[in-house]
Amino acid sequence: EIPPQEILTKDSVTVFVNAIMYYKVRDATCAVTNVDDYSGSARLLAATTLRNVLGTKNLGDILSERESIAHDLHELLLEATEPWGVTVERVEVKDVRVPEQLMRAMAAEAEAARNARAKVIAAEGEHKASRALRQAAEVIM
Repeated sequence: EIPPQEILTKDSVTVFVNAIMYYKVRDATCAVTNVDDYSGSARLLAATTLRNVLGTKNLGDILSERESIAHDLHELLLEATEPWGVTVERVEVKDVRVPEQLMRAMAAEAEAARNARAKVIAAEGEHKASRALRQAAEVIM
């Protein structure tokens, strides 16, 4: 398990991310001789890599592209842990949490957008109705 990380995204939003990494020791000799604590080092490397990768992405990208982010993390960690005799088998981004205040702001923005669309639709309907009335008046005269 990668320790939960508080990450600042490219668009300056703070998110809390939980991820997990599955690995196995491929070469026990390398795992003991090439690094002091392969398990702790792998966790720290995973946390750092997670922060680095997510720090280059916008909030929308993080929320919508979790699989590709996990794939990128997997590739980077696989390459970095190979000299340690450790093989990273899988990385998953389990949870991305947005601060409560930001969620409320996003919900308010979405509601405002829905209201704006509703007003546009209503105005278009009124405009069509007025045209129809004008045409009816022209026919009567």
